[in-house]
Amino acid sequence: MYGDDKESPAAFLLDPRRCFRIGTLAVKEMIRFQGRETGKKGKSNYKSSKNLQKILRAIIVNMLSVEAQKPETPPPPPLVSSSSSSHNISKNHTNSFNVEKDDSSSKNVVFRSKLPDLSYIPNHVPLHTYCFENVSRFSNRPCLVMGSTGTTYTYSQTLLLSRKIAAGLSTLGVSKGDVIMLLLQNCAEFALTFMAASMIGAIITTANPFYTSGEIFKHFKSSNSKIIITQSQYVNKLVIRESNGEEEYIGQVITIDDPPKKCLHFSFLVQNNEENIPPVIIDPNDAVALPFSSGTTGLPKGVILTHKSLITSVAQQVDGENPNLYLKEDDVVLCVLPLFHIYSLNSVLLCSLRSGAAVILMPKFEIRSLLELIQKYRVTVAAVVPPLVLALAKNPMVGSYDLSSIRVVLSGAAPLGKELEDGLRSRVPQAIFGQGYGMTEAGPVLSMSAAFAKKPLATKSGSCGSVVRNAELKVIDPDTHSSLGYNQPGEICIRGPQIMKGYLNDAESTAATIDEEGWLHTGDIGYVDHDDEVFIVDRVKELIKFKGFQVPPAELEALLVSHPCIADAAVVPQKDDAAGEVPVAFVVLLSGMALTEEAIKDHIAKQVVFYKKLHKVYFVTSIPKSPSGKILRKDLRAKLPSN
Repeated sequence: MYGDDKESPAAFLLDPRRCFRIGTLAVKEMIRFQGRETGKKGKSNYKSSKNLQKILRAIIVNMLSVEAQKPETPPPPPLVSSSSSSHNISKNHTNSFNVEKDDSSSKNVVFRSKLPDLSYIPNHVPLHTYCFENVSRFSNRPCLVMGSTGTTYTYSQTLLLSRKIAAGLSTLGVSKGDVIMLLLQNCAEFALTFMAASMIGAIITTANPFYTSGEIFKHFKSSNSKIIITQSQYVNKLVIRESNGEEEYIGQVITIDDPPKKCLHFSFLVQNNEENIPPVIIDPNDAVALPFSSGTTGLPKGVILTHKSLITSVAQQVDGENPNLYLKEDDVVLCVLPLFHIYSLNSVLLCSLRSGAAVILMPKFEIRSLLELIQKYRVTVAAVVPPLVLALAKNPMVGSYDLSSIRVVLSGAAPLGKELEDGLRSRVPQAIFGQGYGMTEAGPVLSMSAAFAKKPLATKSGSCGSVVRNAELKVIDPDTHSSLGYNQPGEICIRGPQIMKGYLNDAESTAATIDEEGWLHTGDIGYVDHDDEVFIVDRVKELIKFKGFQVPPAELEALLVSHPCIADAAVVPQKDDAAGEVPVAFVVLLSGMALTEEAIKDHIAKQVVFYKKLHKVYFVTSIPKSPSGKILRKDLRAKLPSN
């Protein structure tokens, strides 16, 4: 019993299992002490006062004891990000930093958003219901605009056409769980079909129309697609030759333009009665999208994204009183990034549909056309990738166009160096600039700059913002898997209802990516600073190991493109007997510029530690990249003689 003088009061509080008991006793003593009775109760009040003093003294002793036992905080280790020197570390946001105990009693340092979590996410409904929930507010406003032709669909027209197409797909035998492949450049039909599929419980898989026939065949077979919707110029990639010599298609083909023989025209779907959509029960955990991972570090795998995961991801970005990405009904959002990539599909199309913004669709990137569209439609929000930033920052043509309408520039899909960021800022100084960080398997957004919020927060240059709301992020040691704290680079992990359900028909890869506690392991190396901002250093598998030292290619690439004569660059490992691997660079010079290999090596050597120096420079005309802007390092490694 507490009050025994033989036991120190602090002993109770130093034992965490007894803290609750002591707190309860303290409350009881305080209630008794507050009595105002005299006489018989007077002695009792005096005793309660003494007991309460003893409890409070124990609390103070305990606090002083715990404070004295705290280890001295060591200075943060040197950061491997090239932009780390420009970071101003400020006071820790304790509300975004949690310590959890797992079953093995090891501590997990968990980071959360700098913005308040949403109190409610309506992820129990189908995706189309969520996206069109507020359509009555902006039914007559433009929704989808074909930039090249000016063809415009209002929100009410977009909803109606989606319903008609859903009914049309049903007449072709498409039902719940069936997969439809979209092999399209950016167009209204892409968005309409995606919403239509959601309405009947079907699944959309997206493929790059520039794939070879072999790549398309593999994707079609792996996804078990039933129908392909494409453009006539790509139909020849879908032909198979039967044993009797006849040419057939790998599946039912629908084209959005003049259909070749044996193909249907997209108008067949649109001509249906929207009331003929069959009733279907859609569970939030049913798949609605099946994008494939890039395959730059392995074979492409189908990523199962559910209605719940996509709704959660969009809500994390644009919902609530202070959305992370503040999109307004009068915003004009540029859609130049391919919709077959999850970044554009999610953060551009779905977020715009939810918010009532107009989407300007550009089939493919061409710098002059891009600038003309921005000027013509007074684009306010531009989602970009580093190669596009490079073009906008360095192309002299940019100065001839009016870009003053742009208020937000969001960069994602790959790390962006400070030099390129500063270059773009000089072109659009009025715009809010920031980065997001995502991964297809993560639904896809993990973090986003809080500078985009309705009530914006300051964000550092080079930062990918803080983790999205209603999600958890942690950093682990790639070798030991132990949890790491602030400013300690390690593998980024994410947990929340937005992540993928798993890989299609690949339980082994799913288990290797999502652990038993629900953490999705990204394979990306990064850290969280004391302002809860996420910085990405590099990919785990892309790190170059020079005699055991880690060399992040992204750091060297940022230094290379900072040179006034260099237009683009990529760094990859080359095998070496002595060091294991050495960093080598592929460099694209600006037109009319001359630069020697030694000059480039010296440019880097002056700015990095010895093990990060370049060992070889190869001059090329272009750097191979995926449609999302990621460097295809495996293609470059294949060019190296020793590899």
